[in-house]
Amino acid sequence: MPLLQKAMTGAKAGVACLPCGYRLVDDQTNMQIRAYRPEDWPRLCLIHDQARMDELRDAGLVDAFLPLHIAAEREGLFDYTVLVAEDAGSVLGFVAFSNDELCWLYVDPACYRRGVGGALVKTAVALSPGALTIEVLEGNVAALAFYEACGFGSVRTAQGWMPGNEPFAVTVQILEQTSLRYPEQS
Repeated sequence: MPLLQKAMTGAKAGVACLPCGYRLVDDQTNMQIRAYRPEDWPRLCLIHDQARMDELRDAGLVDAFLPLHIAAEREGLFDYTVLVAEDAGSVLGFVAFSNDELCWLYVDPACYRRGVGGALVKTAVALSPGALTIEVLEGNVAALAFYEACGFGSVRTAQGWMPGNEPFAVTVQILEQTSLRYPEQS
């Protein structure tokens, strides 16, 4: 179970947040989940850009890649609550979510299957007032399995245009939180 330790965090309107001055610490790994800070930006860009290519490659959409400095503006990254996972002062991944949607989740590829994604999802779920949904690109089998392991179930398939990069048609699986499980190595 996470422990609360003193730190600085920010609040986002409409979404529960870590109590002011606290962050979550996973007592099994020393990984901390805390609010995004502006000095995290270079690491978020690096993490997103590497992990997003994995996501798009799996979905057959490599040509749709946009670096985070463009995607964040077009897709409103900072319209959401943004948290980061950190260990020994290094950001390992980030999550962005609203009251009802898990919108962004990216983990440094060097940290895949080490519990970073699971800890971020667990925290987003705990801070959200209701069940969350997420959209997973068709073909991204690894992400689909990960979210199912976290307690999300497929509700339906939808077709549309890639947010922030509308020339690209996409098919997504829409998943909804049905329970909360915490995969040990995700």
